[in-house]
Amino acid sequence: MHENLYWQDVLVSLRRIIRATDLQSKRMSKDCGLTIPQVMVLRAIDTLGDVTVKRISDNVSLSQATVTTILNRLEDRLLVERLRIQADKRIVNARLTDEGKKVLNAAPPLLHEKFIERFEALQDWEKSQILSSLQRVATMMDAESLDAAPLLDTEPPTQNKV
Repeated sequence: MHENLYWQDVLVSLRRIIRATDLQSKRMSKDCGLTIPQVMVLRAIDTLGDVTVKRISDNVSLSQATVTTILNRLEDRLLVERLRIQADKRIVNARLTDEGKKVLNAAPPLLHEKFIERFEALQDWEKSQILSSLQRVATMMDAESLDAAPLLDTEPPTQNKV
């Protein structure tokens, strides 16, 4: 009697998802020398214009401490500059440099952008079913309380003491 081991197929699918995100991260690093969170921050600045760390943080769903660390690295590479607002010197905005715009334009599309496009094309019941199933899987893997941004990336979270 052949017993269908669904759990093996589920684990293979999970491994494929992890592998796809890992390959995307490596491709991004090779193509433009940036991590996926760095590209996300550059895109947020490009979209929002001169912007505070708080607004970037809200836009990319990363902590302000993580965004600050990313901005430091981007500033070291001359891709971003920080400007104090003349009216209120406490406010510092980030702005893309010309080099930052050039690097951002050369960056390949992010894996989650294709995912979002395909996911949004599904019927509402399919979206709900996928969400429910993935939430259940996260709970089964004791991962429901882990902090995670809504982007596909395998970079380890930045450890910052604030």
